Amino acid sequence: MIEASKTILAMILDRVFPKVPDFFHMLTEQNIKVAHTVNLLVEYMEYGDPVVADALKQNVQEADEIKVRNLHELNEAFSTPIDREDIYRAIMALDDIVMYCKTTVHEMDVLAVTPDDFMRNISHCIKEGVDALANGFAKLATTPATAALDADAARKAERHAEKLYRAALPILFEGTDYINMFKRREIYRHLTNAAQHMALCANRLHDIVVKIS
Repeated sequence: MIEASKTILAMILDRVFPKVPDFFHMLTEQNIKVAHTVNLLVEYMEYGDPVVADALKQNVQEADEIKVRNLHELNEAFSTPIDREDIYRAIMALDDIVMYCKTTVHEMDVLAVTPDDFMRNISHCIKEGVDALANGFAKLATTPATAALDADAARKAERHAEKLYRAALPILFEGTDYINMFKRREIYRHLTNAAQHMALCANRLHDIVVKIS
């Protein structure tokens, strides 16, 4: 009888004071999955292995499942530890990085483009930035102020990727093989788009840091 009363009381308390999901942990988990996607992108750029491409596509599907779960929890949450819009923007910016990784590999396959040094180097910049983001989001629950440095590191990695892209263009457009030029430029753009969304995610992280520090 006492146990039943405790259960009823717990149900009532859950209705009056619903538990807040651990959004910091959820964002960290999503970022770790994004980092794994980017690691596969780097590996693909190193070896051009179709097996790695398939693994990346599978990982993208798993990342999407985490994104959907996070959005569902956000929509259902009675309250959030930080601005709801900031959480939403962070979730979507992380997902955009994954989508551009997938698009890059998919179009390389469709266009029969093999990796080159610029693609490899830009992918390493993306990895550097995403790893910084993973560190930053992991700090939000304990030492949020220090996560600002990680956001800065991710933005710096994006600027490096943009410089590589601009260095690649004049070299790419030498000669007369225009089909190859435009194919590779398309891949470069997908990679820099991934880097730009990485920087956007760094801005979202910084927004959160400012509000909770």
